Amino acid sequence: MANALQFVPASVNQLSFACNIASFDHDANMKANAGNTMIFGLFKKKNSNQTIVNRQYYALTSAARIPVFYEDFGVPDTVMGRFEMLSIVMILFFRRTATSGPSGQELAQEIVDAFFQDIDHSIRELGIGDQGVPKRMKKLAGMFYGRLETYAAALDSGDETALAAALHRNIHPKATDIQDMSALAHWMTTTETAMSAVSEDTISRGLLVVPQPVREGEEQ
Repeated sequence: MANALQFVPASVNQLSFACNIASFDHDANMKANAGNTMIFGLFKKKNSNQTIVNRQYYALTSAARIPVFYEDFGVPDTVMGRFEMLSIVMILFFRRTATSGPSGQELAQEIVDAFFQDIDHSIRELGIGDQGVPKRMKKLAGMFYGRLETYAAALDSGDETALAAALHRNIHPKATDIQDMSALAHWMTTTETAMSAVSEDTISRGLLVVPQPVREGEEQ
């Protein structure tokens, strides 16, 4: 899955996570993108591609906001907790698309760009000034790619214990007691398996659905 590490944001000086961590306005974003002006053929292609990107990005960010993660799986319902959960969902998506063809790879790059643009917007919404944004951007980008590598190592080896430990270090860095992250680790491994079975046609059309987390004792 090393190809996933090749994805980079369009600009490392862009980082916004409150928008999807707090409130992603999907409809408004689609309308804004539809307002571009260019020759008809190019506009039609661009608009079609953007619709696919918006649809998939909205599905990913919506999955990261599912209450079970915060109520039962040990993720704190805070700005940073939501950043961590959104990062997890994005990492799983990028690992899936790392083995995709050109259309899937292009979609993944568009999703990367949208993710970091969203983080930029969110940092600014939190009151960080223009001079402070690049520094925060680089820090959060470094955190994201560090997590991608760490989680990838555990996922590639099928080691849920190591994955749970990595999740604990990242999501609860200041915890004085051990938080059980095994449910989230198990969800990640089963989700990756489910995503691997998703067809390339589904990926290229932006129709990948992230599996729902299941509370302990509940059946799917």
